[in-house]
Amino acid sequence: SNVFMGAKLSRGEVFLVHGGAGGLGTTSIQLAKAIGATVVAVDSPAARCKVCSELGADLTVDFREQDFVEIMRGEYKGADVILDIIGGENIARNIKASKPDGRIVQLAFNKGSKVEIDLMPVMLKRLTYTGSTLRSRTPDNKAEIRDSLALNVWPMFEEGKLKPVVSKTFRLAEAAAAHAFMESARHSGKIMLEVCGDL
Repeated sequence: SNVFMGAKLSRGEVFLVHGGAGGLGTTSIQLAKAIGATVVAVDSPAARCKVCSELGADLTVDFREQDFVEIMRGEYKGADVILDIIGGENIARNIKASKPDGRIVQLAFNKGSKVEIDLMPVMLKRLTYTGSTLRSRTPDNKAEIRDSLALNVWPMFEEGKLKPVVSKTFRLAEAAAAHAFMESARHSGKIMLEVCGDL
C-alpha cells in the first residue's frame, strides 16, 4: 500500500514501527492492522507501550529493556517492513532485524543521519532502504498523496476502523508551550493547535 510510503505493506506481513506511541506511530499501527499485517511497536516507557497495545499492536517492545533485533530475528524471523524515525544506531539494527526482501522506510533521524555502516547485508538480503518526506515533494505529488488518502484512508476513519490519537490541544497563542510539550516526549499521538479560538 502506498499509505506506507511506497513500502507496499501487505496482509500477513510483519510490520515494525519505531516510536509507536507518537503521531506517525499511532496512525501506522492502526493502518497496518487494517491491512491485516502483524504489528510490532517499539517505544518506551511502559505507558507508551500500553498505548501501542491498545491501538492493536500484536507485540510491544520497550527499547530500554528489550532488544528489538533479537525479538524480530527470533520470534518473527525478521520484519517485512520497518518504519523508522530514530536513525543513528537504529539504521544498522534495522538492517539486522529485516527479513530477506524487506523494506525499510526512514522518516526522520531523531538520533542522527550520519552513520558508518556495512551495506553488505543490504545486498545479501536484497533489502530496499528508502526515505520519505512531504517537504521536498512537488505540489502535484502532494495532491496525489492527498487524493490517495481521501480515497483509501479517510473512509477508514468514517467506518471507525481508524481513530485519531490526540495527546493534547493548545491554543495557537500557546504554540511555544506546545513545542516544549512535544520536545519533552511525554505525549502519545498528535499535539494539536486550535486556531479557531484565536481568530
